[in-house]
Amino acid sequence: MRLTSLPKASAWAHCRALSVKPTRVPVRIGARPGLFQLSKSLSQSWPSYQRVVGFHEASKTSLPLVGETPTPEATIPPPPPASYRPPKTGILSMIPASWVPYAELIRINSPAGTYYLFFPCLFSTLMAAPMAMPMTTPGSAIGTSLLFLSGAIIMRGAGCSINDLWDRNLDPLVSRTKLRPIARGAITPFKGLVYTGVQLLAGLGILLQFPLPCLFYGVPSLLFVASYPLAKRVTYYPQFVLGLTFSWGAIMGFPALGIDLLSHSSALTAAGFLYASNVAWTVLYDMIYAHMDIKDDVKAGIKSIALKHDAETKQVLTGLAFIQVGLLAAAGAAAGAGPAFFIGSCGGALATLGLMIKRVNLKSVKDCWWWFVNGCWITGGVISLGLAADYTVKYLEEPENGKSVEDQDHV
Repeated sequence: MRLTSLPKASAWAHCRALSVKPTRVPVRIGARPGLFQLSKSLSQSWPSYQRVVGFHEASKTSLPLVGETPTPEATIPPPPPASYRPPKTGILSMIPASWVPYAELIRINSPAGTYYLFFPCLFSTLMAAPMAMPMTTPGSAIGTSLLFLSGAIIMRGAGCSINDLWDRNLDPLVSRTKLRPIARGAITPFKGLVYTGVQLLAGLGILLQFPLPCLFYGVPSLLFVASYPLAKRVTYYPQFVLGLTFSWGAIMGFPALGIDLLSHSSALTAAGFLYASNVAWTVLYDMIYAHMDIKDDVKAGIKSIALKHDAETKQVLTGLAFIQVGLLAAAGAAAGAGPAFFIGSCGGALATLGLMIKRVNLKSVKDCWWWFVNGCWITGGVISLGLAADYTVKYLEEPENGKSVEDQDHV
């Protein structure tokens, strides 16, 4: 047997095992290993689970010999995907390790969704307050708003749990969601279902603290909560279903303050326009949010409005902004709102939405996330301030509320 008929040492060096770990032959000479060295290397025992690949296959990824010029094929295999690492900072690092998956499931470390669920409740409370008979006191309005906030915290967690149960087979395909508790196996679907049931019972407990009509207005929203994850599989507009879900609080403020929507036509009209305005707002901000996952969504077969209108996203966002503000103005007109609302809430919303649409970089995940989180406070904040200012003006103008202490003593 001629030594020159043997394959190159680089091919022997990369006869790989099933475990993808190369079995390397030490190369101590320049061009060819000695026959004795080669026989010694080949005589070493191989584990039973290993197999030798053909020389042609091995040579495709073999490392160059000393003095050879590296080829493009001589690349290092990519590292394995990142694994889950327990949180070292923030609120999740302060709780027992066994609780962490359940806290992650309700997104306790990412409260932006809670605020988006709460703002429609706050809008409707502030819009309904001056319409109530007698006019709602500031203390009552604040107490009702805090009760809505507690409900938003619980129901947002329940919604996330339902979403992750639906998406347990899709989340592993998306880089941003592949390490969620159910997707990575930290919580079984059964335990997730039980946990969701506990949250829904807690939400029912909060709902029962409101006047009884709120129970009848609130329960139907669960239909949208459960159906949103399904919408991502059948339509490119699941954000619309999400809007129907997250905007439900725009109706709830009126019965919470004792206003019967079925017998108060102006309140019903105002609530309807306010609800529709919040649906448009939800579609707008979630379209920006959807751009963070647009590449992975294509691979996973998940539908979204961002995929459908990727080429004209900013035009769609602009149209949604005008729809939102127009419906908000219609709600204010039906409620008899004053200049403070139209200037502060409507004007402020138009300005902040325009700024966001102009500046957001839809190709940057980091930038989309920043505007999603902060846009909640920027736009939601100015709408709330305008409504609060309008309520304050009307409350002070109310004869009974505007009297001084001396005037009341003379009555």
